Amino acid sequence: MKINYHQPIRIAIIGTGNVGATFAYALALSGLASEIVLIDANPKKAEGEAMDLNHAIPLAQPCRIWAGSYEDCRNAIITVVTAGAAQKQGENRLDLLERNNDIFRAIIPEIVKHNSDGIILIATNPVDILTHIAWKLSGMAPERVIGSGTILDTARFRHLLSQHFDVDPRSVHAYIIGEHGDSEVPVWSLANIAGMRLPDFCAVNGFHCQDEQLNTIFEQTRSAAYHIIERKGATFYAIGTGLVRIVEAIIRDQGTVLSVSSRLKDYYGIDDLYLSMPCVIDRSGIKRTIRLDLAENEILGLQNSAEILHSQLELLGYA
Repeated sequence: MKINYHQPIRIAIIGTGNVGATFAYALALSGLASEIVLIDANPKKAEGEAMDLNHAIPLAQPCRIWAGSYEDCRNAIITVVTAGAAQKQGENRLDLLERNNDIFRAIIPEIVKHNSDGIILIATNPVDILTHIAWKLSGMAPERVIGSGTILDTARFRHLLSQHFDVDPRSVHAYIIGEHGDSEVPVWSLANIAGMRLPDFCAVNGFHCQDEQLNTIFEQTRSAAYHIIERKGATFYAIGTGLVRIVEAIIRDQGTVLSVSSRLKDYYGIDDLYLSMPCVIDRSGIKRTIRLDLAENEILGLQNSAEILHSQLELLGYA
């Protein structure tokens, strides 16, 4: 995609619930966009959020924010979809699939009708499956339909590892891959700090690195959303920040490696399916998906994720 810098940098946001509104706020503070349009099935909700956000602009970065319609997706560099049914306490992300599939069948054609040249970024859960569905419904090139994927799980993973090893989370390099959900896979074999794999780092620096401790860190990563939903009803700060990071990588053509949902081709036997893997993100969207040198148990875990998501897509007629 070629960004025309003679036009304002416009980002369209579909859905102004907790995630959409938080993302819009973080985006406004970032200064990345000069125009933010909010679109919601409840126009008054979008109008209220736009009013509130505009009152922050004199204290932040210049930006035009308004409540609009799908026609305002025209000229948007990225359209971010956060609309959908929210995950309730006791539900997993796949429980949301049927409800959100119906919503996407209404949303995605409207986006493409008014803007077939931009990038679509999906945050609605179950995000990997819905990104695949969005790609199918849109008819767009797969590199321009991206899911937020495991960017949030990876951030949680790095946070917990940083606490255990007492370092800045930005100095921890570790990924969660596969489904953004219960079948996600921690890539322990490649996790490192200061270029040292974790067993070596622990041995040299006097940290404990037993399997039991590492498994606890992963379980806390995987179950984090359930604990947050139990306590406050929803998660939105971290995913809102993650969406800003993806948008930044696109707008600024950074070539940043982020764990997002992309269409895999011949990846450890997985083909024509959206799953979360580290990808190079630039102005074109997904420039390439990085092929990781995974351990055997990690390959099996990734393939298990693929089977679970493929079976769900088959039930919906998208496989």
